[in-house]
Amino acid sequence: MSRREEFAELVTARSAALHRAAYLMVGDTALAQDLVQEALVKTYAAWPRLRDPANAEAYCRKAITTTAISWFRRRSWTHERPGILAEDLGGSGGPGGPGGPGGSVPGHADSVAQSEWLWQGLRRLPPRQRAAIVLRYYEDLTEAQTAHAMGCAVGTVKSQVAAGLSSLRAHLGDAADDLLPQTDTVVNR
Repeated sequence: MSRREEFAELVTARSAALHRAAYLMVGDTALAQDLVQEALVKTYAAWPRLRDPANAEAYCRKAITTTAISWFRRRSWTHERPGILAEDLGGSGGPGGPGGPGGSVPGHADSVAQSEWLWQGLRRLPPRQRAAIVLRYYEDLTEAQTAHAMGCAVGTVKSQVAAGLSSLRAHLGDAADDLLPQTDTVVNR
């Protein structure tokens, strides 16, 4: 299989997952698309230097992470749009609630509110903490894989995740127990 065919196969198979991870890191669909495209260009350019093309996704994920962090640094990222507050989504008059359009699904409004509240907390985190949490818990990478993707030591990943979870707990208050992993039950791989 040629380099071009191998790369096309990677793009076809993994671009949606890479886009989801990029979106969680930057919080904007268009920026996530730009980020994935830039990372794919870097991956294609590096393809001949990859010892094992099976590691191309890891290389691309690392390019996404480091590029996102550098964008935050370079641009002093301040143009993220505020989202809907959890209070705006909950209650009986909210979308999907008993009085809302489309009828009701028990617990759906609460689930949407919790997701939005968690998303707001994630968006408030500094770029490296957000990247560490996204890679560690959303992408389900080990600490070593997360460290490789972020280009840092495993200890840095641990401290970034701990600080990020602490900030999320402060933002979420009592709801944090239901939405976040417990500190002592985090699996260290």
